[in-house]
Amino acid sequence: MNPPMKYLFATNNQGKVKEIKSIFQKAGLEVISLADLGLAYEPSETGSTFEDNAIQKATKTARFLRENSAESNIAVLSDDSGLCVDALGGLPGVESANFMGRETPYEMRNNRIVEMLAAVPRAIRIARFECVIACVFPGGDVKITTGKIEGLITNPSRGKGGFGYDPIFFVPEFGKTMADLTQHEKNSVSHRGKALGEMIEILKSHIDSQVE
Repeated sequence: MNPPMKYLFATNNQGKVKEIKSIFQKAGLEVISLADLGLAYEPSETGSTFEDNAIQKATKTARFLRENSAESNIAVLSDDSGLCVDALGGLPGVESANFMGRETPYEMRNNRIVEMLAAVPRAIRIARFECVIACVFPGGDVKITTGKIEGLITNPSRGKGGFGYDPIFFVPEFGKTMADLTQHEKNSVSHRGKALGEMIEILKSHIDSQVE
């Protein structure tokens, strides 16, 4: 079997797609989205952990592609990630995408999290972004990578970049919120950037093993 020349990332989040494509391009690998194929699909997430959901989404999307697309010899990647706030018992955690309802604007979600932490001193508003990436190869093999970044929940929200919970997540290393970081800065320290970096090494090793 020839190694996959394309990798599909199973997400409809265009902010995430832009971030991922930037990282893959620098590594010399091509990643496409469902939108690039003219397809719309939103696999359900019923897992209790980020890893469960990442594997579910990649596996279900791979099956959807086999049934609905002429694309072949393509590896499917998916991630599940979220914001975990210590003072909230780890919430919103695996429910980050559904917190307050999937259609609720993130500005409202961010404001709600800040309100829930109103009585918590800023110094101990410890939080982290966590990410798990799963890759399902055409032959069925599954690979997993993980990434985390530690920070604090800040108020008021700041920054016009990024997406989701980025405006309230303060990164001490840079003295900025995630939404204030440049794309290069974010990719170098983010949970997704770390997990993607490890996954890219796995993909390159897989290619090397197939061509030897």
